[in-house]
Amino acid sequence: MEGEQQQQKKKNKHYSIIVPTYNERLNIALLVYVIFKHVRDVGFEIIVVDDGSPDGTQEVVKQLQEVYGEDRILLRARPRKMGLGTAYSHGLKHASGDFIIIMDADLSHHPKYLPSFVRKQQETSASIVTGTRYVRGGGVHGWNLMRKLTSRGANVLAQTLLWPGVSDLTGSFRLYQRSVLEDVINSCVSKGYVFQMEMIVRASRKGYHIEEVPVTFVDRVFGSSKLGGSEIVEYLKGLVYLLLTT
Repeated sequence: MEGEQQQQKKKNKHYSIIVPTYNERLNIALLVYVIFKHVRDVGFEIIVVDDGSPDGTQEVVKQLQEVYGEDRILLRARPRKMGLGTAYSHGLKHASGDFIIIMDADLSHHPKYLPSFVRKQQETSASIVTGTRYVRGGGVHGWNLMRKLTSRGANVLAQTLLWPGVSDLTGSFRLYQRSVLEDVINSCVSKGYVFQMEMIVRASRKGYHIEEVPVTFVDRVFGSSKLGGSEIVEYLKGLVYLLLTT
């Protein structure tokens, strides 16, 4: 009887999945379908934070609302691109979940891993569960050698300078306890791709319990990568900033 009550408690937990989008018309419907296919044992909602995509992403999301319901698919649009960090903050304001999952819309984060994230948190009571490409069972598919070396080098450099206690600093596939995300996000100042690194470093410095799940990152099939030279420069600036302030 007690075991059944524990199982029911777990099922009653609610998860909010925040997905920032910009020009993801070709990916968002497939992502939503695969989330519903793989996440069956817990209650969840998907919050799409779209930054004024000109390609019709919002129209596709509205069609998805007709299929799955506006209580399961929430569109919380913004007028223009305003940064990744603020997209998560915006989504968090509209989230009803006890736990917040953040993931990319371009299918690089496969929803098949979500049950592993949930299970790991339930087994360990972790504050944060983060996907990692850099442990046994994790990896990258679809990147050329230069991009792999750049990503690996960025992580090794950050590991050496910051000692964060996690193997993948730049990944953006994570599950947070809601209160933890609210605390950490208020401590961050970065807005772009550095935001992910700052989040996990500050969480580590605050002493939050962080667990990892191996994932395979798959390069986007549709659309183009939004990572360019300017983001790499911002990453290096952010690394120096965190070295000086954490």
